[in-house]
Amino acid sequence: MNHMHALFLAATATAAMAVPAPGGITMTSERVASGLARPVQCAAPPGDTDRLFIVEQRSGSTGRIRILNLNTGAVNGTPFLSQSVSTGSEQGLLGLAFHPDYANNGYFFINYTNTSGTTIIERFSVSSNPDVADSGSGVQVMSISQPYSNHNGGWLGFSPVDGMLYIGTGDGGSAGDPGNRAQDISGQKLGKMLRIDVDSLPYSNPADNPFIGVTGDDEIWSYGHRNPWRCAFDSQTGELWMADVGQNAWEEINVANAGGDAGANYGWRCYEGDHSYNTSGCPSSGTMTFPIHEFGHGGSPYRCSITGGEVYRGSAMPPMAGVYFFADYCSNQIWTLERSGGNVIVTDVTDDLDPPSYSIGSPSGFGLDGNGEMYICDLGGEVFKIIAGVPEGACCVNTTVCLSLAESNCIAGGGTYHGDFVACTDVDCAASCDGDANGDGVVDVEDVLVVIAGFGTDYNVEDLLIVLANYGSDC
Repeated sequence: MNHMHALFLAATATAAMAVPAPGGITMTSERVASGLARPVQCAAPPGDTDRLFIVEQRSGSTGRIRILNLNTGAVNGTPFLSQSVSTGSEQGLLGLAFHPDYANNGYFFINYTNTSGTTIIERFSVSSNPDVADSGSGVQVMSISQPYSNHNGGWLGFSPVDGMLYIGTGDGGSAGDPGNRAQDISGQKLGKMLRIDVDSLPYSNPADNPFIGVTGDDEIWSYGHRNPWRCAFDSQTGELWMADVGQNAWEEINVANAGGDAGANYGWRCYEGDHSYNTSGCPSSGTMTFPIHEFGHGGSPYRCSITGGEVYRGSAMPPMAGVYFFADYCSNQIWTLERSGGNVIVTDVTDDLDPPSYSIGSPSGFGLDGNGEMYICDLGGEVFKIIAGVPEGACCVNTTVCLSLAESNCIAGGGTYHGDFVACTDVDCAASCDGDANGDGVVDVEDVLVVIAGFGTDYNVEDLLIVLANYGSDC
């Protein structure tokens, strides 16, 4: 088998297992939990690298927070917290956020719809047992009446920049926002991103909230949201990523600058993504903030409902740092999004992340563990961890061709491997391999022996002189 044919076979085998994601890395996933009841979020207290907390939307009329022990791989039999909830299709226990100082104060916050369908934000404390919350410690932070059972939002999270609690609310439901709630900033908390200070209760409104002292509710940070599902802070930059479920045509992703974009209007019901929806009585589009990415409904598989994710900041996949993951609930597709200059690059990684023997059927949420590694919740009852596949890098064959391959495939095909994640555009195969007769990346005695063995047929005295001139060098 010649080197070229062997390397192309190796490339084909690699592509069948995993397609390189941004940064040249390959990814896959592994199932880490099953038998859950409608998991919608994963999270971990700051600095806790041993446990993953999984939010179960509901089983019957009870929502639960379960703990996955990352050391044993087992889900604790006793829930961390159980909460009575309403049972409409989009209702239940929907969000969890740990206080930044959880290690000292033991506070965590949940977002759920109670048995009457009202959105409740509530603070709890951990008990003396770190794996069980004090179920009697609940203190209501906020309640928001819901006119319909859908579009509850449900996300909440603490900003790594200002320490405030942000709460994403849907427009109240039905279709088309019949009450114009998302655009109404006075006496209306629905269709908003709220921002409050919960270091002591009752909560207070930060003095730099945009509508303090002017027309508009003091809790509002931004408005014009339809049904944010889900949102996430980038732990490094502090940017707030907000995936907003569309009406019937467009799904969108919005990004707010760290600690900025106060008072931004993200457009709904006037606009769905970049497209007019119902502009009656709406302000100028020039006053609105439009998404950095949108995708339309349709296609095969059929897309219809975005599931927002997280920004990767773990250590197991360095090339993925700063890359945002998101999905579509209807099609089960999963993508990465990265920004390069003024460009947005979206990559379909669905096939990469489809684990052997399983499938991610209904991606309902994402989450990060204490190490910043990424997880995907499947509403069917499973949680998957995104892990690195075999890394790839530039592989030179002879002096003419470079392929992106795993090291083992490169060497097996007789190529010269130039390192994990090294791009072919950064390698000059012709200039870098003089004297490397056996293709192992080093010019040494092995190359002399190869030339001598093939002297008179494959090699001549000129080849021997090249080996000797480059003796001891790396390709």
